[in-house]
Amino acid sequence: MLKFALLMQDNGGTINVLVERFNDGGEWMWPVLICLIIGLAIAFERIISLNLADINTQSFLHDVKKALDEGGVSAAEEVCAETRGPVASVFQAGLLRADEGIEAVEKAVVSYGSIEMSFLERGLVWLSLFISVAPMLGFLGTVVGMIEAFDAIETAGDISPRLVAGGIKIALLTTAFGLIVGVILQFFYNYAVSKIDRIVAEMEDASIELIDSLVLLEAGESVLGDDELLEEDFGDEDDK
Repeated sequence: MLKFALLMQDNGGTINVLVERFNDGGEWMWPVLICLIIGLAIAFERIISLNLADINTQSFLHDVKKALDEGGVSAAEEVCAETRGPVASVFQAGLLRADEGIEAVEKAVVSYGSIEMSFLERGLVWLSLFISVAPMLGFLGTVVGMIEAFDAIETAGDISPRLVAGGIKIALLTTAFGLIVGVILQFFYNYAVSKIDRIVAEMEDASIELIDSLVLLEAGESVLGDDELLEEDFGDEDDK
């Protein structure tokens, strides 16, 4: 209990120091804080959306191939309709054009893939904007603060080290806060971009396998390969 009380006291002291520094920074701290709040809101929304869009692509692809073998295109469409995420949406768009030929499927997959990619990247432009704007607002606040500090020195008519150091310290707080906000948002941005790149890569690879599967289906051959059939049989035996 004593350690917990000391920890809470330390945390309270830290918060008080941060609030004090924020107030010392002046009015230019508020635009930077707004950038942080809006940027974090966009980042959290993107992370949640991307995590919901992320699925086990290999397992989904296996289910689609199995449905193609057992029930044809209509069964595969049902599997896609019951699965969330951009990969399933692209698959469904391609399967809906399956009766028009493989070329129509390829065009549908490419077109809808571009649409899904734009959905995945939605909001990242604004996040990138706040990453750039926050430090710039901090620098602007510092410049304005320095001007005010030199005005105070001119008014006082005395170059006091204490007066100069105090004015510069307050002016530099906005730069520090702006850089901190930019660094925080940059981590979230890089995470979102890496997540999108992985989802898009899986979507492209899976789309190629879908087209290959439809070619095999038109030729009257089994969509599931021998290795996949053996793995499925072993899986059934393990379940038993």
